[in-house]
Amino acid sequence: MLVRRRAPAGLQKAPACTPVRIDSWLFTMQSVVGDADGVCDAVGVEYVSRVPRPPLDGLIDDLYYLEGAPPCARLTLPPMPAALLIVNLGAPFRIRAGTDIEAAEYADGCVVTTPTRALEFGYPLRTRSVGVHFKPWGLAPFLPMPAAELCDRPVTVEQVWGRPAIAELRDRLATADGPHEMLKVLEDELMRRLCETAGLRLVRHTSSVIAATSGAVAIGDLSVAAGVSSTHLAQRFKELIGVTPKRLARTWRFAATVFAINPAGPIDWGDLAGGAGYFDQAHFGHEFRAFTGLTPTRYVEVRRRFLREHPGHALDGWPLPAD
Repeated sequence: MLVRRRAPAGLQKAPACTPVRIDSWLFTMQSVVGDADGVCDAVGVEYVSRVPRPPLDGLIDDLYYLEGAPPCARLTLPPMPAALLIVNLGAPFRIRAGTDIEAAEYADGCVVTTPTRALEFGYPLRTRSVGVHFKPWGLAPFLPMPAAELCDRPVTVEQVWGRPAIAELRDRLATADGPHEMLKVLEDELMRRLCETAGLRLVRHTSSVIAATSGAVAIGDLSVAAGVSSTHLAQRFKELIGVTPKRLARTWRFAATVFAINPAGPIDWGDLAGGAGYFDQAHFGHEFRAFTGLTPTRYVEVRRRFLREHPGHALDGWPLPAD
């Protein structure tokens, strides 16, 4: 089913910009951006999304088309349990993979495996793209190299699929008759490139167990249940996802915890940390800073300030503001 939404300009509610599931964070990232003070404005954004046909639906959450005019220049995006491919059809955008790294420009788009550090996206005045929100393991069948080689190192689509291939794909997308047809072109390209991937069944099943428990699972039990050694399992995860099972579980736990925070009400940090499986509040605070660059209390201050200044704004549900 095709979902087509247009987020109106101004400060009114825009459901298309409200993340309701963890795998929807990438759309929110694309359609709404934040400045260095954590304040954003709703923008006129067209977003068209649909789940691909089998067997792609076992690898991909959705295909999407996005076009809009971001009001702010940058968004700091903490790690989430997902991978991303963007085919850019507008002006180049920039990504900085860490505070100690210079931002790089991406003209044809980018490929991002499941990250372990925050990424800073810099947008042009208007952005237009199609893309793929992959499940953590979903990108592997489309990569010519191990995912670990790309961990925390976003690359251009050209570096993965080659210049002639991405140029031809962008030409076909540019001449397609509207977003629906563009997503069909993208889906056909993915079907054509889909290949058998050794170890994918093992990694997919184990990753699904991690996701079902929101990361609160004994890592040693995963290899026992799978009937393989912990070393073998970790190697397969790094090859196909780019991170180890332990790291993926850590990311899932953080993501689920952040999405559970309601800044409009009182927060019992001890209960929140304990319920998520953190050892104590100190452990929780350390993880929070590692993922967001903010303390938990500072994060909530930013969220509450935003809600006061922009009541009913499309970002009411946005869990990861930039500070």
